[in-house]
Amino acid sequence: MEKTLIKLENISFGYNSFPVLKNINFELKFGEKVGLIGPNGSGKTTFLYIIMGFLKPVSGKVFIFGRERKKDKDFLEVRQKLGLLFQDSDSQLFCPTVKEDIAFGPLNLGKSRNEAKEIVKNIAKVFNIEHLLDRPIYKLSGGEKKIVALATVFAMNPVCYLLDEPSSGLDEDTRNKLIKFLKNHVKTCLIVSHDRKFLKETVNKIYILKNKKVSLYQVF
Repeated sequence: MEKTLIKLENISFGYNSFPVLKNINFELKFGEKVGLIGPNGSGKTTFLYIIMGFLKPVSGKVFIFGRERKKDKDFLEVRQKLGLLFQDSDSQLFCPTVKEDIAFGPLNLGKSRNEAKEIVKNIAKVFNIEHLLDRPIYKLSGGEKKIVALATVFAMNPVCYLLDEPSSGLDEDTRNKLIKFLKNHVKTCLIVSHDRKFLKETVNKIYILKNKKVSLYQVF
């Protein structure tokens, strides 16, 4: 029987008393690859932020790795083991250079400098960004920032990937590399995307967030 990784029970959330999520129930098991679609402003990014503990629900419970998570300290383990790709790459990147940004996660997880260098080298090769490693972040184009942001998440080798619009801004070649990586190297993920073709190639089922509710939309 598959073990539950993420479980949300009756989650409600709103901004300034404006309801966004209402009594949401959701479960993601180890080994599942799931997509999440929905209209703009429906709360998809909010949904991810609640899982990561960046936002606290008004009501309901968050269980991750079998434990209820309430306080900030409860989410320290979550943020080490779940890899979140922010929709806005500028929210992801904060080191002076590309290689430092990619190395930050592995170093923060206790890898040695030599191990981190090897991880940076391997991830850069996967996404064909070796030529960007010494470049300052502020000199990257929007598409380059997206690729580097993806690289920082994959460098952490998380238990589960939470990816917010990962294919947006990518050229066809990089998009195909991402699809190949997700197919071959990622076991568990939750991907928010408007790109249904991308989801069909990378996940096994899709949920829709609409009218403050989450429901199963499609299974492949």
